[in-house]
Amino acid sequence: MDIDVIISYLPLYKEALLLTAGIGWQGIALAFLLGLLCAVITHLRVPVLRGFVAVYVELFRNTPLLVQLFFLYFALPKIGIHISPTVCGTMGLGLLGGAYMAEALRSGLEAIPAIQSESAQSLGMTGMQTFRHIILPEALSSSVPGIVANVVFLLKETSVFSTISLMDLMFTAKDLIGMYAKTIECLTLLVVFYLIMLLPVSVLGSLVERRVRHAEFGD
Repeated sequence: MDIDVIISYLPLYKEALLLTAGIGWQGIALAFLLGLLCAVITHLRVPVLRGFVAVYVELFRNTPLLVQLFFLYFALPKIGIHISPTVCGTMGLGLLGGAYMAEALRSGLEAIPAIQSESAQSLGMTGMQTFRHIILPEALSSSVPGIVANVVFLLKETSVFSTISLMDLMFTAKDLIGMYAKTIECLTLLVVFYLIMLLPVSVLGSLVERRVRHAEFGD
């Protein structure tokens, strides 16, 4: 392993990391918002929209992100809709993640005992007040493990961004291997930079989960 080669490649990987993480977190933010909207629609049993949510969740949970990105990037231009690689990556990750987040948040909402709503109503709170101040905060709290798992999963899925010409970590590694054949050095840096991106999220997520459990059960 050539240390000098690794050092010379560091700026390229740093730039790729910033791009990968930037698009990844934008996609995760979109995924959370979509997931929350879908979970609320499902929980409140909104007519018609509930059916659309069910179709959306099943469609995106049962197709690979790679296929979804190909559709957004290569198929949509055929009908006159052109999307930049960056927007395509954000949308693809957001749509996929939204389906998973919806299920995690829906489970959290369904886990809230009915007595919570009944108690709030007995105190004179409206349905909207009950949902906003009682049900939703507790649901988000109980959904933390699922949300954290989905965040890590979505950050890992960024590895397919290279297929739509984004200069992400995977694209950088493959490009350098193709040009200079420094396979070991390039793959080592790829692993290291993915760990840099994922380990803090995993550790922080574990700490948040522990704190939530402690707040709920006092153990």
